[in-house]
Amino acid sequence: MKEEIIHLFKDKPEVYLKAYETPFADPFADALLILPGGGYGFVSMDREGDPMAVAFSALGFRTFVLNYSVLEGARFPAPLVEASVAMHYIKANAKKYGIDPERVFVLGFSAGGHLAASLGTLWRRVWREEKLDMPEGANRPAGMILSYPVISWFEGTHKGTFYHAMGREDFTEEEIAAISLDQQVSEETCPAFLWHTADDPGVSVENSLKMASALAKAGIYHEMHIFPHGGHGLATATRVTVGVAESDPRIARWPALAAEWMKTVK
Repeated sequence: MKEEIIHLFKDKPEVYLKAYETPFADPFADALLILPGGGYGFVSMDREGDPMAVAFSALGFRTFVLNYSVLEGARFPAPLVEASVAMHYIKANAKKYGIDPERVFVLGFSAGGHLAASLGTLWRRVWREEKLDMPEGANRPAGMILSYPVISWFEGTHKGTFYHAMGREDFTEEEIAAISLDQQVSEETCPAFLWHTADDPGVSVENSLKMASALAKAGIYHEMHIFPHGGHGLATATRVTVGVAESDPRIARWPALAAEWMKTVK
């Protein structure tokens, strides 16, 4: 697959969008902005970036992967601003890439799932508060696919994700609520597809359960799959990303399930 590197910010050369050119995509295809995980400490491009772009390209999507800010650059809402700019760029260049600008989804893994859920729930808030130079709604995804996501602050969650996002290890209840995304679900939240493993040792399945409960209460269209066993960071759940020992053909069906779900989103 050919790749195009797009630098979205003149003062942030480390932040870039990779656009993948593929012969598999439809002439007027749905698109997918992919946000790899890494606890906001790194971007897992080799496991949850490039392989996922290839997998969804084969399913007919035009795919884009964002290398967003981490560590010192990950202070909230910096990565959310970057994801918003990336979403706007994809929509604004829909004709160039042969995609439907109304059908650009976001896919996130682990901390990237937190970022994807931030975009799906806080798109209007970040547009308004950060005065983003784009039309209102230009950063709103058509839907979000959350893969073993970090969602909320609670005992047993992946606290490192929140420490990096806040830049410190002590914060107020108001600050916690602001980035605990189950508490930010509203009627403006986009549709969601979630998947997790019940015994994920890295990011508790309770994150997805909390999010699904919030979506249900708000009446947001969503679908969730909980697989009984599997480690954290499975990505495709095939030997391509996790090797023979961790590969699981049942879990490896999740991209097809997500693709089928996206077709149902109006």
